[in-house]
Amino acid sequence: MTLTKQRMAGKVRNTVQWKRRRKSRQQYLFPELDRVFLSRKRSAEIVDSLFEIIKSALTRGEDVRISGFGKFQVKFKWARSGRNPQTGERIILRSRRVVTFSASPKLRERINQP
Repeated sequence: MTLTKQRMAGKVRNTVQWKRRRKSRQQYLFPELDRVFLSRKRSAEIVDSLFEIIKSALTRGEDVRISGFGKFQVKFKWARSGRNPQTGERIILRSRRVVTFSASPKLRERINQP
């Protein structure tokens, strides 16, 4: 199952809750009413803004490190010669910047648990 932006926004919506400042009488009887849930639109805005922050940092050439998750890093690749696998024709691959991801040890450990 692929984690899309829509599913990520749904998970943010289900997990992020704020406590109300003042309690009404109903909230003493029903403690589940003490929480304010995010709307679907607001949770999607949060996820989109998070991705925009990551994109802008990577565009500037900065590394993005998320504690307990991993590190996104921009690396430079020099121009080199290559070959088209279908025709065998030699081509020149231009220099470019690529984004790499390295997982944190905590994430690797969690993924490799049986």
